[in-house]
Amino acid sequence: MGNFRRVPVGIVGASSYGGVQLVRLLMDHPEIELVYLGGESSIGKPFTSLYPHLAHAVKLPIEEVDPEVIARRCEVVFLSQANGLACQIVPILLEKGCKVLDLSADYRFRDLTTYTTWYGQERSDRTTAAAAVYGLPELYRDRISEAQLVGCPGCYPTASLLALSPLLKQGLIVPETAIVDAKSGASGGGREAKSYLLLAEADNSLAPYSVVRHRSTPEIEQICSDLAGHEVTVQFTPHLVPIVRGTLATVYATLRDPGLVGDDLTTIYTAFYRNSPWVKVCESGIYPQTKWATGSNLCYLGVAVDPRTGRVIVMSAIDNLIKGQAGQAIQCLNIMMGWDETLGLPKLGFYP
Repeated sequence: MGNFRRVPVGIVGASSYGGVQLVRLLMDHPEIELVYLGGESSIGKPFTSLYPHLAHAVKLPIEEVDPEVIARRCEVVFLSQANGLACQIVPILLEKGCKVLDLSADYRFRDLTTYTTWYGQERSDRTTAAAAVYGLPELYRDRISEAQLVGCPGCYPTASLLALSPLLKQGLIVPETAIVDAKSGASGGGREAKSYLLLAEADNSLAPYSVVRHRSTPEIEQICSDLAGHEVTVQFTPHLVPIVRGTLATVYATLRDPGLVGDDLTTIYTAFYRNSPWVKVCESGIYPQTKWATGSNLCYLGVAVDPRTGRVIVMSAIDNLIKGQAGQAIQCLNIMMGWDETLGLPKLGFYP
């Protein structure tokens, strides 16, 4: 095999749901060697004491988060921590020459004033934040290919923006009429104990939350404004549904041309995503389900037009932990490294 060398990779926040997805996916990546797993509450414990089902495959311990040590051992670092932590170590990792992919919200915003307004934390790393690239490959593939730091979007923005992008980029809708009604499974709330995620609370119930103040809102608006070429405000409402994984975003907007029909929009979407291997546009009259995407890095899109109201309805289904989190981060890494965009990622889910 000659001098084949795998790229050494580390994960900070490995015990989170995003972290364990990264571990699982990177174990199958042909170009990667997983050499470091970092955390706080489980330092010194085997990773498999947290996730025993991986005991036969993963032999690494949870180590202290020391950016100097990480940079000596890793060329690439994934950060899967709570918001407000990545910004404390990213400048050091970048200075040491690491490529960094952050799964939190810390580097999703060009304007840190927006971050502070919505996340309540003052930041001093404005230069670093300005150099970050938003990690939605279907829109920013070229910029990601040259990036050292990628701020990977979460499940709600991913599903919502993939649904909205063709409409805004091509000026097909009145932007201020856009409404996103989104639903996600309980794993989107993370692994920490939270009362609303208890089985007794969440089962047999469908509940809205963070109405008019969900933190995905400014993130969605930032990218929508990029696409439209002017400031766009979006109405976004999330809901918790009693499933483990999966996100479904249904987008409504008023069409500029009321003469467009569903087949027209399906053709437009198919053309828009023709070079995006992880987006599948359903045939006219077919509407996606979260189960289709479960366990894969795919996004399924369905498009319809209501001639009575002049509105377009776009439905977007993803696995919130893969395309909406860890899988998308690996997709970005593939692009950063010049590898095939689909390398090491699950192309088909399991059904039912």
